[in-house]
Amino acid sequence: MVLAGIGAGLAALGAGLGIGKIGASAMEGIARKPEATSKIQSVMIIAAALIEGVALFAVVVALIAK
Repeated sequence: MVLAGIGAGLAALGAGLGIGKIGASAMEGIARKPEATSKIQSVMIIAAALIEGVALFAVVVALIAK
């Protein structure tokens, strides 16, 4: 049970770090080239959704594996 909690926590931590990196990079890209804002936002949202999906899958696997 403890290992499942650690696994779920690590998955959430990894997702948070990944989405933070995406957000920071997107803001930097928008600051450098404001006319590409909509394209950068679209790609950022897709990438964030994929990271969230993987994190959710990891949490479910960690909790099932207990």
